[in-house]
Amino acid sequence: MHCFCMWKFFIALLVLASPVLAQERPTAYQALRVVGTQLDRSFVDHVISVRGMDGTPQPAKWTILLDDPKARGGVREVEVAENKIVSERTPMREAVAGSLGATIDTTKLNLDSSGAYTVAQQTAAGSHVTFTSADYVLHVDERGNPVWQVTLHRANGDSAGLISIGANHGTITRTEGLFSGGDHAVASNEQREAASNEEATTDDEDDDGDVNPVKRRIKQAFHQVRDDVKRSFYKARESFVDFVREH
Repeated sequence: MHCFCMWKFFIALLVLASPVLAQERPTAYQALRVVGTQLDRSFVDHVISVRGMDGTPQPAKWTILLDDPKARGGVREVEVAENKIVSERTPMREAVAGSLGATIDTTKLNLDSSGAYTVAQQTAAGSHVTFTSADYVLHVDERGNPVWQVTLHRANGDSAGLISIGANHGTITRTEGLFSGGDHAVASNEQREAASNEEATTDDEDDDGDVNPVKRRIKQAFHQVRDDVKRSFYKARESFVDFVREH
């Protein structure tokens, strides 16, 4: 009987500890800092992408792709887990061709993966979508702005939606599978937005004469959530430059 009680106590401790351990997983900023301190400080300025799978909310491991002219294929892939580098390789460029892009200007990074999760969570809640885990990809868009792409997953592994978030100004640049399954592309020019302080609009925001009440409600819900997220961004905002300086 004593052993049975001890076993129940041990199980209870594991259940209570799991959320704490998951919460203590390093964020993307912390993983980048590890690369800078344990590998080479200059690599932080040559990041092509940062990926993390199955985050609850943060992933157990971050995979960071670096532009490295000295590597055999011109790129270096580093894996960070538990605040240390656990793997490093130099794949041939052809092997990661689909992941290649311009390097990220870290001075434009104002949203860590923890903040990206907060924004994605709020957007999903506004769309009445539930999820249990998230995949993260940080890369640059066609304008050279850093963007978080957060893919949400349900408990059974199915996709619950995708949200693209500008890591500079916190603008939702695209949603897929949310808001009654509709895809909403945002006409996002963050540099123009920063200059004019105007809010981003969707490509269908203007009244095009559509009188469908369901579609109109979906648009209104999207715009409301987008505006709420924009306000919340300033609470989650965190400059990568300041993060590195303070740590």
